[in-house]
Amino acid sequence: MHFKIPAGLAMLAAGTVICQYILMIQNRVVDSLETTIRFFSFFTILTNILVGIFFARLTFRLQQPSSSELNAYRGMTSTTLYIGIVGLVYQLLLRHLWNPKGAQWITDELLHTVIPAMTLVFWCTHRKNEPLAFRQIYLWMIYPLVYLSYVLIRGHFSGFYPYPFLYVHDLGMTKVLLNALLLLMIFASLATLMIWLQHRSENQKPSSI
Repeated sequence: MHFKIPAGLAMLAAGTVICQYILMIQNRVVDSLETTIRFFSFFTILTNILVGIFFARLTFRLQQPSSSELNAYRGMTSTTLYIGIVGLVYQLLLRHLWNPKGAQWITDELLHTVIPAMTLVFWCTHRKNEPLAFRQIYLWMIYPLVYLSYVLIRGHFSGFYPYPFLYVHDLGMTKVLLNALLLLMIFASLATLMIWLQHRSENQKPSSI
């Protein structure tokens, strides 16, 4: 029965992403193909998909008698970190920029508040199941760096940037890169904190264990 929570989170993430796509298609201002490309250009969407994949995989592995728990939970901390950044950036920088209503408000809150919070709670209660090392931070940064490169390259040709702090045509490339550097520093700091907390929990285990 311990796989029910991961299964619920997987379905919630998948359902919310699908709902957001439907809403975006219904309210599109460009053609369907461009709308779809833009949809998958949001870090929020990509990361909620990542959350859904992680919890779906975890659900499957927890049901396999031969599956190692250490292997099953691999990737939990990085996934939590990514979705945590989604929630943090939205609450601090983006929430005040618009006022969604109805189904869009529900979907928005699920993507940026509920799913990040639930993932964080799950990590807090299960983090001891994943072995961590500080050197993993370098690997975790590949995803946001690849995302940033994609957004800047595509934005140069299409003129579309998914977030206001990445608007090169308004802010200039120097300012955008400084914004990105600040976010990466916050990312690395939170990653360090999460690994430290995990190690601290391990060091507090009774010596007989």
